[in-house]
Amino acid sequence: MLASAGMDAYPIHTNRDFELEEVIKSFAKLAKTKTKKYSLVGRIMSLRPQGGLIFFHFSDGTGTFQALLKKGEKIKDEDFDLFHDTVDIGDFVEVSGTLFTTKREEKTVQVFTWRMLSKSLRPLPEKWHGLTDTEERFRRRYLDTVMSPEVRERFIVRAKIITHMRSILDNAGYLEVETPVLQPLYGGASALPFVTHHNALGNDFYLRISDELYLKRLLAGGFPKVYEIARDFRNEGIDTTHNPEFTMLEFYESYSDAPKQMAFVEAMIRSLVKNVLGGTELKWDEYTIDMKAKFAVVSFYDLLKKHALMANPESISQKEAALSAERLGVKVSPGDGIDKILDNIYKKTCRPKLISPTFIIDYPINYLPLAKKKESDASLVDAFQLVIAGTELVKAFSELNDPIDQRERFQNQEIQKKEGDGEAQPLDEDFIEAMEYGIPPAGGVGIGIDRLVMVLTNTKNIKEVILFPTLKPRN
Repeated sequence: MLASAGMDAYPIHTNRDFELEEVIKSFAKLAKTKTKKYSLVGRIMSLRPQGGLIFFHFSDGTGTFQALLKKGEKIKDEDFDLFHDTVDIGDFVEVSGTLFTTKREEKTVQVFTWRMLSKSLRPLPEKWHGLTDTEERFRRRYLDTVMSPEVRERFIVRAKIITHMRSILDNAGYLEVETPVLQPLYGGASALPFVTHHNALGNDFYLRISDELYLKRLLAGGFPKVYEIARDFRNEGIDTTHNPEFTMLEFYESYSDAPKQMAFVEAMIRSLVKNVLGGTELKWDEYTIDMKAKFAVVSFYDLLKKHALMANPESISQKEAALSAERLGVKVSPGDGIDKILDNIYKKTCRPKLISPTFIIDYPINYLPLAKKKESDASLVDAFQLVIAGTELVKAFSELNDPIDQRERFQNQEIQKKEGDGEAQPLDEDFIEAMEYGIPPAGGVGIGIDRLVMVLTNTKNIKEVILFPTLKPRN
């Protein structure tokens, strides 16, 4: 019908005088001249035909506005009829007309002329929230964000969080860099990698599980402060806090250490709450979290003593740890070392209870093979994690820069791998070579952006904060 009327359903050119947000803000000024016509565009979100009247709301992504077509007044009958017979919810249109206020005090444009900009061939769902298949919301996110303003707003908040974190780091003198996604050897975290093959080189490569080892190479290369917002990939299960593809912020500062970075992280989180959320409190379920208060600091072993009721986690044997795990309903897999068993006990019994911001310090040495030993106790590493609302957000430490110690740690990881720990880190000779040329003492921080957005937006599923999460393909 559009074609027979001489109207292109998908034209190239668009006429637009203002974004709808600007029209709404400047309505009084723009509507002063009652004969002035403006061209506005957007997607039709509702249609209310009433005989010779058609009211509709349209949105251009910056705002939503009302339009009116009144047959026999300012619009040709054939244009009115064509609109009535061809336009559906979901279509993108261009309208031209004058601004006025209805009897109900709603800002409106009365349409003189209109054009189709993009004809929708599938109708938008009228009540997207009524879908019972949550997976379909994630699978067709483009509909989810159109029909659910709160979902769209969450991703706007996510973008603002990332922008503000960038500004903090830029203002602190950090340089944003890029490191390889395809790596000949994975490292920087304890995780299973994805493997791919490069045909021209005839070699397998790994999708990075972390960008840590490359960023620390840059410290050796004379860059004192570096950061990267990176997509990382880990071949692991999917649950409410894990997605195989996720976003990390990692930053490293030469001549710094874990305690200094702890203060920096606390200030950064507090700044995000103030400048992005506009307050000093976080809502999480029934909790109100005071972000003005000093973040708590507690040792890893003290948490196990308090919440797992373990009397001596510092000196417990692997067999005793496994028995404690069994008592607490924590699964122990073949090859799990004592540190992994204790970590799994912590995740089940301790972490969910940490609602207010809490820094956890004093981890056993094998827990973080890239962290420096504490000077006061060589069985522990100088590191911290930050937990808020029972969610691990930050992992950081004083970076190990002793190549001899690092080689021994990697070799210990290789032993764990042979014993069945598939997530143990491989020995990276190229990285050790860089260390042998010299890496300054440094403090490094990794922040899981997806989880941070979850906590700051009171969201319980990581898929709700990733625009296109990993999903099982349709059958």
